Amino acid sequence: MWKFAHSVTTAAKAETIWKLYQDVHTWQQWDEGIENAELFGEFKEGTKGMLQPKGQDALEFVIAEVKPLQRFSDVTAIPGAGITITFTHELEPLENGTRVTHTVLISGANAEALGPQIGEGIAHGLPHAVAALAAMAQQMERTGRGTM
Repeated sequence: MWKFAHSVTTAAKAETIWKLYQDVHTWQQWDEGIENAELFGEFKEGTKGMLQPKGQDALEFVIAEVKPLQRFSDVTAIPGAGITITFTHELEPLENGTRVTHTVLISGANAEALGPQIGEGIAHGLPHAVAALAAMAQQMERTGRGTM
């Protein structure tokens, strides 16, 4: 198993960040590592989607867990690699904002061998993605487009 997590604290409300999570088409705006993302249905457990990392083939994912305004997880099985990548996105309300934590977990038969190799690239971009998400949510609130 291989795991990496990153957190930021933002003045943005959890409701605004949650809106960005639910709008899968915004994911590439706050995560530079994503070329395209699409969800084939509602933002709920069991819904499948497609995510194309920049410079790579598209991968199917499934939303495995949704707790509105708290957390959601999506899971991607890598065909033929013997690994599964689970991304967990958590929101923790604070007195003056929200703590945003994104965690990536690589598991499966080949996780020990492939986890560090694949995970390093994900870990490199994760802090920027979380910070960009927080900044986008704050900008939405400043311009009146967020949940106030």
